[in-house]
Amino acid sequence: MKRLLNSFKLFIIMIFIINTIFINNIYGEPILKIGYSDWPGWIAWEIGIQKNWFKEENVEASFFWYSAYAESLDAFASGKVDAVCMTNCDALVLGANGKHSKGILINDFSNGNDMIIAKPGITKIIDLKNKKIGLEIGLLEHLLVLSALEKNEMKESDVIIVNIPTDKTPLALESGKVDAIAAWQPSAGEALKNVPASKPIFTSADTKGLIYDLLFVSDESLKIHSEKWKKVVKVWFKIVDYIKNPANKDEILKILSQRANMTPQEYDTILKGIFIMDIPANKRAYIKKDSLNSIFGSCKNANNFNVKYKIYKDYQDIDSYIYPDFINSLQ
Repeated sequence: MKRLLNSFKLFIIMIFIINTIFINNIYGEPILKIGYSDWPGWIAWEIGIQKNWFKEENVEASFFWYSAYAESLDAFASGKVDAVCMTNCDALVLGANGKHSKGILINDFSNGNDMIIAKPGITKIIDLKNKKIGLEIGLLEHLLVLSALEKNEMKESDVIIVNIPTDKTPLALESGKVDAIAAWQPSAGEALKNVPASKPIFTSADTKGLIYDLLFVSDESLKIHSEKWKKVVKVWFKIVDYIKNPANKDEILKILSQRANMTPQEYDTILKGIFIMDIPANKRAYIKKDSLNSIFGSCKNANNFNVKYKIYKDYQDIDSYIYPDFINSLQ
């Protein structure tokens, strides 16, 4: 009986191997599934997609567009995609909840696209004392507000935080429900457009490195397809070089604005609100330091925030989320 069971197990294994070989012969190498959403540093992948640069590198990467950032995170957490474009702070949150990943490259850092926007008459952070700020508690704009308060020697108790979904903050400011909001683009731009004389009084440009945007890959996929992900990294820096060439500006704005369903002129403003990370910038950010100009320091800051506000209970092992190997191997 035991011999019969062993023979059956061997038969099942052989069927699995034959089936795998058969599928690979028909469909080629496994496809890398990448989720991305409406943020200029992530929409930039569209350039590589449209120019067939992934095929040139002989890597089958399939990109899945999500109109809402949260949807892309859900897709990654549920295993529908192998990698996702997300912030370093959100990667820690997903990891604490069971979906660990590694950041293999930094697309950009927010350089003005995340804003604290005040109603007319409020011109600086200190003016917000005892005033209401609308934001989504626990997300990065909450961290942005705390940073702004700290830089102005204020405490969170000096203001009144009102919990509002980010996409609803423009309406809250317009209706007078709050005196200021914290939001990222395009919601921030919508608020500035709809509330005459409103203005940003603090942005991510005032605290560079607070928010990094990366490509995070699941531990499983990175282990199995390391060489393929290395090729994806190579394509990213080809995209960066193309973006940084002024001669390509019109084409770039056309490609990116179409994906975001905006005009090239509108998208030009949003693109200026990030700092696209080339190879030297990535190498600098992957150096281990406690400051915000290091991805390690930025993640440590986010880790402290997440535990303090009970986004998750236990501090995360920062090093396990950061994968510098591909970046360090580049010249």
